[in-house]
Amino acid sequence: MNKNTAPVTATFDSPLGLIRVAASPQGVCGVWFEGQRHQPDASRWPTVEDHPLLQQATVQLTQYFAGQRRQFDLPLDLSAGTPFQQTVWQALQSLPFGTSCSYGALSAQLGRPSAVRAISSAVGRNPVSIVVPCHRVLGANGALTGYAGGLDRKAALLKLEGAV
Repeated sequence: MNKNTAPVTATFDSPLGLIRVAASPQGVCGVWFEGQRHQPDASRWPTVEDHPLLQQATVQLTQYFAGQRRQFDLPLDLSAGTPFQQTVWQALQSLPFGTSCSYGALSAQLGRPSAVRAISSAVGRNPVSIVVPCHRVLGANGALTGYAGGLDRKAALLKLEGAV
């Protein structure tokens, strides 16, 4: 995220609670449920409900929740993360709708099989929930673990996608 320009935000009421969407000049840089862990302090970011990219993101998220969208077509700005986090977040985007994988499998996919804890930490700090589908990553035995938006929401997202 460009540090010189504060993102703009908008909120909308999803079936799983209030969501804040943020955009920088480069793309969508945040999708957070109200009360989600690891979100930045957005109190000084301007609210611009009619921002074209925020409106596009809200429409696509609404379509997703209605079962009408399986993939998102939005420019993303993941620059707020470290290079390692950005690599993990890019890998998350390759997880298809309706599927899941374990943290260990994601670690192996990234060629870092011994870095499961670091990869799970990066997954948990994903700033663009749902769009970058961190909810599709499960514990080794298929357990619902580690979702910053809450395990109830993770279960609901997986159910919506038919992954449970």
